[in-house]
Amino acid sequence: MTHSWTWSYEGYDPDTERLRETLCTLGNGYFATRGAASEVPAGPVHYPGTYAAGCYNRLLSTVAGRSVENEDMVNLPNWLPLRYRICPADAPPGPWLSPDHPHLTEHRQTLDLRHGTLTRWSVYEDEAGRRLTVEQCRLVHMGEPHLAALRTCFASDGWTGAVEVESGIDGAVRNAGVARYRGLADQHLTGWETGAEQPDTVWLSCRTLDSDIRLALAARTRAPGGHNGVARPQLTALRAFHTLILPLAPDSPAVVDKTVALYTSRDPAIESPRHTAVDAVTLAPHFRQLRAAHRRAWENLWRQAKLEVPGESGRILRLHLFHVLQTLSPHTTELDVGVPARGLHGEAYRGHVFWDELFVLPFLNLHLPQVSRALLDYRYRRLPAACHAAREAGRTGAMYPWQSAGDGREETQQLHLNPRSGRWLPDHSRLQHHVGSAVAYNVWQYGQASGDTEFLHSRGAEMLLEIARFWASAADWDAALGRYRIRGVVGPDEYHDGYPDAAEPGVDDNAYTNVTAAWVLMRALDLCRTLPEPHQRQLFEQLQLAPEEPERWEDIAHRLHVPYHRGVISQFAGYGELAELDWHGYRQRYGDIRRLDRILEAEGDTVNRYQASKQADVLMLGYLFAPSELASVFRRLGYPLDEDTWHATVDYYLHRTSHGSTLSALVHAWVLARVHRPDAWMYCEEALTGDVADVQGGTTAEGIHLGAMAGTLDFVQRGMTGLETRDQALWLDPAPLRELSKFGVRIRYRRHWDIDLRIRAEQVRIAVPASENAAVRVNLRDRSFALVPGTSRRLDLPGD
Repeated sequence: MTHSWTWSYEGYDPDTERLRETLCTLGNGYFATRGAASEVPAGPVHYPGTYAAGCYNRLLSTVAGRSVENEDMVNLPNWLPLRYRICPADAPPGPWLSPDHPHLTEHRQTLDLRHGTLTRWSVYEDEAGRRLTVEQCRLVHMGEPHLAALRTCFASDGWTGAVEVESGIDGAVRNAGVARYRGLADQHLTGWETGAEQPDTVWLSCRTLDSDIRLALAARTRAPGGHNGVARPQLTALRAFHTLILPLAPDSPAVVDKTVALYTSRDPAIESPRHTAVDAVTLAPHFRQLRAAHRRAWENLWRQAKLEVPGESGRILRLHLFHVLQTLSPHTTELDVGVPARGLHGEAYRGHVFWDELFVLPFLNLHLPQVSRALLDYRYRRLPAACHAAREAGRTGAMYPWQSAGDGREETQQLHLNPRSGRWLPDHSRLQHHVGSAVAYNVWQYGQASGDTEFLHSRGAEMLLEIARFWASAADWDAALGRYRIRGVVGPDEYHDGYPDAAEPGVDDNAYTNVTAAWVLMRALDLCRTLPEPHQRQLFEQLQLAPEEPERWEDIAHRLHVPYHRGVISQFAGYGELAELDWHGYRQRYGDIRRLDRILEAEGDTVNRYQASKQADVLMLGYLFAPSELASVFRRLGYPLDEDTWHATVDYYLHRTSHGSTLSALVHAWVLARVHRPDAWMYCEEALTGDVADVQGGTTAEGIHLGAMAGTLDFVQRGMTGLETRDQALWLDPAPLRELSKFGVRIRYRRHWDIDLRIRAEQVRIAVPASENAAVRVNLRDRSFALVPGTSRRLDLPGD
């Protein structure tokens, strides 16, 4: 095992424990468990959360005198508990040990990325000099998605006696992992039952309060070699445990294996989660076999998602890919789940689905397209809810929610807490209707990369056309301007949720919103033109799409307003008239001003008054679209977008952004790689270290930032290669950074598996594996060629 495949922490540091628990989370796409020690309960230092994908529950809370409803991804019963103490032959039992105990003298934990295991190694020494070494290996099975396991090895040094082990399941859990939510209702489980099966197995079942999801866990604890010593199970209403007392001597270590199964009533082909969980642990093989099968599953997964980048950057990228695959694995294809913004790693954002798939699916499209399709199916199943929301808002088509969870209704909270001022404030982020464009973009990009016309012409077409309908209904004609306008929205910036002192929230003509809406309308028209005539007729009848609707789309797609000021694209109408912020003064006063909105509100001011953005907004256009496509969209809208204007726009917003989101550095790195490459690395480095260094100041402890992690992978895969999949060809326009000038990716494009793309300084090599498929069309800047399967081509890159 090489250093590049491991993530290790030496020593024990309570102040960073929750961050480590997040980054050492293990999962398999079905469920995940934070990397908390098995010996510790939840508290100020530790938070041993377990989350099943798509398992949500709704509770009512009172906030600032108002009743507020929130749906949360539920923290499930804790399967980790396995604590221990030494029982010397010549003394009474010692205290229960944990990393927080003063007897701890050495500690190390290592995440094996290649094989998906977490190993913890601790040494304890008591007042009498008795030393106990504990090594524990943990896995959440990538091959068998309902299973997890712990192997704990105990070794004594200089004493003889026994080790007492208490192992079981704890149902006394709440959603308490995010400090700013702690005034909200957090008890999502009810109806607990516990029991025992066989001498070595206990179980716990319960259900969620509102969504009525039944769930059960069963735990089998054994000591290989027949030294079980299992005491009578200890069963209470919320806990199911039993105890083992194992002989221990300097030359005779003890081993305990704990195997756990988790099932819910959302699983197909089961009658009882409890019976199924008990049967699963009863039939599960011993730990060595489980670990071997788990390793094989991970090795196969790494082959499908190969990314080779040397050095420390490559190690961090591998960690990012590891967490993406633990959240969205091949098991995701069997589930009705979306892309949780914070993974299955914590409770921030309540486990909701935002627009982060915009940063995740482009990577998955070229490695695990079946997972991309499953995630788009999540959106398709919620298309009726999106259409209902549009009608409620007086629109037509589909208005997807900014935050989605179980059934597709809008889950964005009505109030949010500013922890700096302690005030609860109105939350208008639900006006980020651009999330619909993100759904449409992913539908289109998936179709281009996978060649899955069956999906694109059916479910994909329904979503794309209904989103186009929404934008057409949201666009109002302004006769004085001679343009269509979209009013009352919030852009990706998120800071600006209204004009200063305005009675109503929202801003007008957010450039990102309008340009992406125009792009959606253009793609909807392209799809209508390319659908086979019988299929088109059937689809139009199904959607009751009137013939004049596409004609209106055509008009709007050419005449949507994009505001400008002082020679740059305006973030929204009136942005250039806002006051300039004293950036230097605020940095001197506060240091970290990433969350400038909270700082200004605490001062009694509002960021709505200033030309200041939380994250990339206008510049997101340079993230979504290659320069040629972006210029083409602007031309169709009747606006010239030359290189000078775009460069000036990039420079303008670069100096007015506080980077209060982990996505901001990623987008700026992507855009600057094309506009001003020497400056790109600084932002790329921040995107890489966003979670591992917790640059947002404590947020990673509440869950990873999945979009940012996946985005860094895609930055290498598509950003620096200029890789596009369009017009049934691969398009390349490499822009490698000096610090990342050597890398390789292996992609799956339509029927071609394992296309190898490598860049070395000023040269690109592309190889297509042997198959019976047709040649791959490749366009590299001004060169075009066809690669027959079983051949490769190496080309020099022209200088910039």
